Order: sequence, then structure tokens, then C-alpha cells
Amino acid sequence: MQDLLAGRGAIVTGGARGIGLAVAQTLGLLGARVLIVDNGAALDGGPEDPAVTELATMRVPGAIGLALDIGAEGAAEAAVAAALEAFGAVDLVVNNAAIEADAPVGEGSRADFERMLRTNLVGPYAMAAAAVGAMRAQVRGGRRPGAIVNVASAVGLYGRAGRGGEAASKAGLLGLTRTLALELEDARIACNAIVPFAGTRALRAVPGESAALAAWRGLNAPLAASHVANLVAFLAAPQAAGISGQLLGVRGLEVFAWTQARPAASCFQPRAFDADEFANAIGALRRDFVELADDVDAFGHDPVG
Repeated sequence: MQDLLAGRGAIVTGGARGIGLAVAQTLGLLGARVLIVDNGAALDGGPEDPAVTELATMRVPGAIGLALDIGAEGAAEAAVAAALEAFGAVDLVVNNAAIEADAPVGEGSRADFERMLRTNLVGPYAMAAAAVGAMRAQVRGGRRPGAIVNVASAVGLYGRAGRGGEAASKAGLLGLTRTLALELEDARIACNAIVPFAGTRALRAVPGESAALAAWRGLNAPLAASHVANLVAFLAAPQAAGISGQLLGVRGLEVFAWTQARPAASCFQPRAFDADEFANAIGALRRDFVELADDVDAFGHDPVG
């Protein structure tokens, strides 16, 4: 399998640490040429350390690095241009870069919320927009179609108190994934999203956290980021042809497919507003209402690992 991705050019954003570095290393070991795009920012998007990116390239066979803030104007275009110049093609884009600078709604700043949207959602949009032209041209030239993988989060599906910025940006990423999958279907370029669980710096302790959250962290902290990387690598492999528009989860050795929002049931409302009649009608839908539980509640059991 060492040459499974030989000759393929990949861009991994946020690729200098954690899940991103594990992805870059796995792709490199499978023969891909990897561009690591990472500005070395702290988890909250704070002070940058470009040296982090340079160090990461030393741990990935044949990798090159680019110290850029992927949410900044022109950064995505620069990354794609660098990959095309170095590798001659862009076959895989992994949108992994993300920051967390959350606080309860009404307590955090709008500026922090907008920074999260810029990095976690605008950045992936810009990367896709910059790459798809070249990826389409490569297919027309006879090259095997490439893929885009967006790294989402369970918070984007369930929500979590105090994490509105992450929830909003990652939920938006799911909609972007579906749209890209539909738009790129004619070129057979895949776009999928994954929800990862791994013991990275994102699993930091939070002041005043609940016992349930502390226990949840303890369960997920031992999970290796390499399990996530293996799924990303598979989605870039020829064997994954035809898989697109999907939301997949990886928690240790367990890989699962998520359902995506679709109507579950319907009822008929009264012709004129009547609260009692509305209550009776909506009552028929209650069995299909989604439980008000967050990702900590949903994944409070032991992982398979």
C-alpha cells in the first residue's frame, strides 16, 4: 500500500499538529506529495508561530510547508498555486484548519465569532473555490478525479452550551460539503465530511466543566489521530470512487455513517390559527423530535480502540 497515492498532490490545512499532522504523515507514507498549510496559531487563533509548520514538514516524507492564515484574503489561492507549482496537480484538499474561541452567546465577542467563521468555514470555501478549476481541468486531461475532505465536528451536529461559534461554523461546513458534492458530481470529484474523535489539543480541560464533560474527555483522550488519518486516506484512494456527499464519523477503530437532515414525519396544521388544534397536530410529530442532548451526552460511552 506504500504507493497507493503515489503521484498525487495533496493540500492539508492545519496540517502542522494534531489530526492535520497525522493526515499529512499518512498521506506521505502512502506516496502522496503534501503541502502543509498552517500558520502555527494557538487553538483560539492567537499568536502565530510559523516555525511549527517548518518542523511539521520534517516529519512528513516529501512535504513542503506554507505558513498562511487560511481564512485570510488570497491565502487559498496562494496555497493552490504553490501546490500546482511543486506537484503539478492538486488531487486532494483536506480542510482541517479550525480555531475555537467560544463563549456563551451574549458573553463572547462578535469579533471572536467572526474569526471562527472565517477560519472554520470561509477558509474551506475559499480552498475549494481556488482548487476546483484545476481539479476539473485535470479530469478533462485524463487524470483520476480527486477529492475534497472537510473536517467537521460533533458539536456542529449536536450543539453544545458555550460553543456557538464552533457549532455554527461546522454546521455550515456540512451544507458546503453537500453543495460541493452536487456541483462536482459531473467531474466525479468527491466531497465528503468527517466527524473525528481524537486525543488532540482540542480536548483541553475547560474551567468549570461538568463531570460529564470531564469524563467524556477522558474517554476520547487516548484515541489516536492516526485512525482519523486512515479514513481521510481511504477517501483519497481509488477504492473510494463513488463515495461523495457523505458524513462519516471515526472514533477509534469505529467508522460510522451519520444520518443527514431530512423530513422525518409530517402533519397538517389547522387552516386558521388555533393553538389547541396546533398542539394536537404537532403532537403527532413529537415521537420524531430530536432529544435536546449534546455531543458529550451522545458519546459518553467507551470507544472501540
